[in-house]
Amino acid sequence: MTWFKRVFLFMAVNLLVVATLSITLQFLGVRPYLSARGLDYGALMTFCLIWGMGGAFISLGLSRIVAKWSMGVQVIDPQEARGESMELLQTVHRLAQTAGLPVMPEVGIYESPELNAFATGPTKSRALVAVSTGLLGSMSRPELEGVLAHELTHVANGDMVTMTLIQGVVNAFVMFLARVIAFAVAQNMERDNRRMVQFAVTLALEIALSLLGMVVVAWFSRRREFRADAGGARLAGRGGMIAALEALQRRYEPLESQTAYASLKIAGKTGGFMALLSTHPPLEVRIAALKGA
Repeated sequence: MTWFKRVFLFMAVNLLVVATLSITLQFLGVRPYLSARGLDYGALMTFCLIWGMGGAFISLGLSRIVAKWSMGVQVIDPQEARGESMELLQTVHRLAQTAGLPVMPEVGIYESPELNAFATGPTKSRALVAVSTGLLGSMSRPELEGVLAHELTHVANGDMVTMTLIQGVVNAFVMFLARVIAFAVAQNMERDNRRMVQFAVTLALEIALSLLGMVVVAWFSRRREFRADAGGARLAGRGGMIAALEALQRRYEPLESQTAYASLKIAGKTGGFMALLSTHPPLEVRIAALKGA
């Protein structure tokens, strides 16, 4: 995908989100939360919930489309699949059936040298599982099954929806607290400066509170990775899941300074503040957890 198409997609998705949420606020008759009489906490809470939760769920609803467009995922047509594509399709379908998914997910391949795979989609019945060409060309069949089983467990557990709920709640709280605190701070300023001060404080607080919110979201994400590893072990066998993680560890650790590896997302930081923001536990910790299960 060209640079222009990526920018166009980003702008189109954000425009759609803003337009949808603005129309929703108008339809629900949500009045301005700030007036000459002060702050209307009820209106502010509704405003923040709609923008925080609504934005997250619209993004989830568009996740399959965005993944296909932005990463160039080519969905495999079961009627035309041959060779490696057919083998990948059959493996995903077999594991999905074992996982009890109500509908077989779409399966796609995208061009990338990195070892990566991901699952996305708004529901268990509308999921997409995609793998990179780098992963397909580097892993043995048992290792690949472990990776696919991990991703399908995310789908079976409803992790995409759960993460969206958590992110939406965090977004709403960040917006609400930032505006309440900023309003209180601005009241201690001269009248002519209040609007500017309130805007600046709101922006600064949203950045700071969002960072704290990311710690919460990342913590839950790390927990779900352990659950997905355990589920992958049930689907593909513990040996296959361990082999997949060990294969990633062998290939990933020499490139640890690079940041592109983030969607199995291969591994997280082992210490310091950045470890709190890591969405995935370190590979050695995940492997140890499976071996000790």
